[in-house]
Amino acid sequence: MLYAIISEDSNDSLSRRLAARPAHLQRLNDLQSQGRLIIAGPHPAIDSDNPGDAGFTGSLVIAEFSDLTEAQAWADADPYSEAGVYAKVIVKPFKKVLP
Repeated sequence: MLYAIISEDSNDSLSRRLAARPAHLQRLNDLQSQGRLIIAGPHPAIDSDNPGDAGFTGSLVIAEFSDLTEAQAWADADPYSEAGVYAKVIVKPFKKVLP
């Protein structure tokens, strides 16, 4: 089943986000190579693809996991969580309807 992992950044998270980014991306690339990643990306803090020093307010990952427990465990082990980038993470089932 698909699960949405919706994360909100803590205040002033940009430097921690940049430091943990390679490890975070590696985990996403692993999901992609397994054919389990649907979409992933950050939420820019301003209306721009490249927000610069404004940074990001959170992230969204939609991926396939065997169950909610596995999805939650994967989210809990995210390098961004471990680095204090995220203040809050919500994991919930997701049903793709379109496209």
